[in-house]
Amino acid sequence: MATDLTAALDQHFGFTAFRGMQEEVIRHVMNRHHALVIMPTGEGKSLCYQLPALLGEGVALVVSPLIALMKDQVDGLQRKGIPATMINSTLSPAEQSDRLRDLAEGRF
Repeated sequence: MATDLTAALDQHFGFTAFRGMQEEVIRHVMNRHHALVIMPTGEGKSLCYQLPALLGEGVALVVSPLIALMKDQVDGLQRKGIPATMINSTLSPAEQSDRLRDLAEGRF
C-alpha cells in the first residue's frame, strides 16, 4: 500500500514523499479508524484527510472554524481539478442551498 499511497500523493498533489506522521495517519484513516491529529502549522494536516477522501468512496466532510483556511483549501483542490466546496457564513442562504443540492447530487 505504501507504493500506492506514494503514487496517489504524487498524482494528486505533486509530492514524492510524505512528511512527518502523514503516511501513518493516512493509513489509519484509510483503515476506517477515527483519528485526532495534532501537528504544527505547515506539517501537512490537510493531506491527512484530503488524500483518504480522494482514494475512498463517498464524501469527506471537514469542519473548520477558519473561513480563510476553508477558502484556501477549496481553492487549492479546485486548482488541481478536485471537486470541492465550502459552506460558511459568507454565503447567502441560496448559495448554501445550491451547494448542499450539488453535494446531494454527487458533484463533490
